[in-house]
Amino acid sequence: MTARIVILHGAVVAALFLLQFAASDYVVLTATRIMVLAIYAIGYNILFGYAGLLSLGHAMFFATGLYAAALGVTRFGLGVPEAFLLAVLIGVAVSLAIGLIALRASGVAFMIVTLMFSQAAFLTVLYFGDYTRGDEGIVIPDTARMFSVLGLDVDLTDPLLRYNLALAFLALALAVSLAVVRSKVGHVLVAIRENEGRTAMLGYDVARYKLAAFVLSGAFAGFAGAAYAMMFAYAGSSLASIQYSIHPLLWTLLGGAATVLGPVLGTALMFMLVDFASGFTTASLLAVGVVLILLVLFFPKGILGSIRQRYLPWLP
Repeated sequence: MTARIVILHGAVVAALFLLQFAASDYVVLTATRIMVLAIYAIGYNILFGYAGLLSLGHAMFFATGLYAAALGVTRFGLGVPEAFLLAVLIGVAVSLAIGLIALRASGVAFMIVTLMFSQAAFLTVLYFGDYTRGDEGIVIPDTARMFSVLGLDVDLTDPLLRYNLALAFLALALAVSLAVVRSKVGHVLVAIRENEGRTAMLGYDVARYKLAAFVLSGAFAGFAGAAYAMMFAYAGSSLASIQYSIHPLLWTLLGGAATVLGPVLGTALMFMLVDFASGFTTASLLAVGVVLILLVLFFPKGILGSIRQRYLPWLP
C-alpha cells in the first residue's frame, strides 16, 4: 500500500475529527448520521462496485442489525456492547443464509431475488408489530444507552461522544475496505466483475468469492444498522423499506463505485443536496434528481471514479 493512499485516507479521518470543533450542533448531528450510513454504503460498494453484483435487498441486512440491537437492549435486557455484538453476528448469519440462495441467480434475476427477500423482511417487520412496533418504531430509552466498558462510563446520549464513536467506526470500515480491495480477494472480485467466465477458467472458485463479498457486505450493513439504533435510539420499519436498499446504491454511484472513499463522499453529498434543496422548495427530491442527472452526465463513473480515470489513476 503506497504512502499517498494512507495519507489520503488518514487526512479524511483527521478532517472529520477536526470538524467537530468548528461545526454547530446541527452539523455534528448530521455528520454523525452521515458517517454511520457511509459505513453501510462502504459495505454495499464491496458487493456492487468491486464484485459487480447489484443488490436491491440490503435494507434487510441493515434492518437486521437495527432491530437485533434495539430488541436486545429493550426486550432482552442486554447491555449495549452485547446487543451490538449480537446484531453483527445475526447480520452475518442472515447474509450467509440469503447469499447461499440468492447467488444461485445472476444478473437481473439476482437483483429481483434480493428485492423479494428484502420485501419479505419488511413485511415481517410489519407483521410482528407487537415486537417491532411497526411504523411507530422502537424508541430506546436513554438509560439503556449508558454502559461501562474497561472501567469507562459511556453515555451515547452525548452528541460529541456519538460523533467520535461514529468516526472511529468509519475509520475501521475504511481500513477494512481498503485492505480487502487491495488484497488478492479484491483483485479476484474485480476480475469476476469484468469477466466471470474467464475468472472461473483461471481456476478461481467464483461462487466462494461472490459469497464472501455478499457476507462481508451484509456484515457491514448489519454493523451500520446496529450503530444507527444505538446512536440515534430508534428502530422503525421505514429503515427496512426498499428506499433503504436504493439509498446505498445511489450513494455509491454518486461518489464513485469501486473507489474506497466514493461511498463516503456520495453519502455526504446526497445529504447536503437534500438539506440544501429543502430550504428552497418543497419539491426537494426533484431538485436533487436534476443535480444527480447533471452529475451523471459530467461524471459518468461517479465523482471519484471520474477523477481517478482522468487525473489520479492511483486512487484505490
